[in-house]
Amino acid sequence: MTVAVYVRVSTSSQNEAEQKRDIMKWLTGNGINLVGVQWYIDKDSGQTLKQPEFEKLQRDIFSGAIKTVVVYKLDRLSRSLKDGIDVLCSWCQKGIRVVSTSQQIDFNGPIGQMIAAVLFAVAQFETETRRARRDRQAAGIAVAKEKGAYRGRIRGATKAGVDPARAAELRAKGLTHAEVAKSMGISLSTAFRYAQDAKREATGQ
Repeated sequence: MTVAVYVRVSTSSQNEAEQKRDIMKWLTGNGINLVGVQWYIDKDSGQTLKQPEFEKLQRDIFSGAIKTVVVYKLDRLSRSLKDGIDVLCSWCQKGIRVVSTSQQIDFNGPIGQMIAAVLFAVAQFETETRRARRDRQAAGIAVAKEKGAYRGRIRGATKAGVDPARAAELRAKGLTHAEVAKSMGISLSTAFRYAQDAKREATGQ
């Protein structure tokens, strides 16, 4: 075993299919024997490094079994600037090659590590921005509840300019929920809901 693939999905509504597909394309395109590839898959937000498969990967790297780590995107390792840089520098010092397939970057050497620092900073900024947005939303809901004006999310509400039926059409053509979401500019959970609503309507349930 010399090549490790690390996959992380953030929520229960996500799956690892898209990451796996892109990584498999990179592995086969680089002539890597898939028999010798070890996959590590975590389902967590990535806020900390204390994740079972990541810790197993770290042990295998320490034992010398791993020479290359492949990820779909660098923020799959961590969404923390400090943790991400610490891990990457530690691996590079051990001579580990780190590759991001979707970003098409090999993080070996000082230039790769400099690029990695920027990408980790962006990932942390995005995380903090989402957290601040959720906090503002929660505060707004709390105020609305105090005034008796909060009614919750309207069941079946759709994004302006989006036709839910289009999701079912794309699914019928073989697209995954993730691909439908990307094509329509909606969230994965919304794409899944549209597909489920269309299925219920078609079956009369």
